[in-house]
Amino acid sequence: MSYHFNNIVLITKKYTAPIVDTLKAVYLHLKCLGVNVLVETETAEYMNDPNIPTIKVSEYKELIDLAIVVGGDGSLLHTARIVANQHIPVVGINRGRLGFLTDVLPDDLEKLTAVLEGHYTVEKRFLLYAQVHQQNQVIGEGDALNDVILLPNDVAHMIEFEIYIDDLCMCSIRSDGMIVATPTGSTAYALSGGGPILHPQLDAIVLVPMFPHSLTYRPVVVDGNSEIRILVAECDHKTPGISCDGQPRIPMGQGDSVKIIKNRNYLKLIHPIGYNYYEALRSKLHWGKKL
Repeated sequence: MSYHFNNIVLITKKYTAPIVDTLKAVYLHLKCLGVNVLVETETAEYMNDPNIPTIKVSEYKELIDLAIVVGGDGSLLHTARIVANQHIPVVGINRGRLGFLTDVLPDDLEKLTAVLEGHYTVEKRFLLYAQVHQQNQVIGEGDALNDVILLPNDVAHMIEFEIYIDDLCMCSIRSDGMIVATPTGSTAYALSGGGPILHPQLDAIVLVPMFPHSLTYRPVVVDGNSEIRILVAECDHKTPGISCDGQPRIPMGQGDSVKIIKNRNYLKLIHPIGYNYYEALRSKLHWGKKL
């Protein structure tokens, strides 16, 4: 049988026993369907089968039609930064806690079969691209499906910085940091910080201050095509940094800035037929449950 996707990579970021068991089950399921399935090199090491064909991340673009992520949203975030720039769609099998992005259950692999047969919907989710500048030189960069976060160093303290939107000064602020989130990331750290939930199809970015010194600072939603620039104050002797989707911090100093814009490449997130974003919100956030 001919499927919509015939060359598939399996990948995860975590290697717990339940995830490895699900990886093996998905691999066997796909092999029985007759599709060509490869396993990301590091992921394959934990499956303990020398006969499993492997593939390196650098080889995806030429050989892969679909990426299947087994794990939680963190695993999908990790994969998203790889496959979005290679224009490879991704579907997630949930082995995490919430699973806003990974919505196929491990015991319902027939939905995966249906996806391969062409019964699916595709969502385009945009990513952010962050670039750290020091004296007009780029000293770091990164992509984020969820958020770019300005953080203090290892000691909790307030940072002083300015925010510019399309070269217009929005504010000068003292706070523990700033969360700049996509609609996808609006249900992650930004939500914990008091930010609004943005529907994933909105072309918008939300800025959520973290514990601001003045309570008048509130979350702000701006156009998705805005250029956001955060400038660390010259008088701030601390050493903050930015983190993209929880990746290691890129350190910043006095007078350094970070430019945040929309990545030109989108993530193609595949859902089985019947996916309902509002149902996902109800179930993941336990809306409507009696206390």
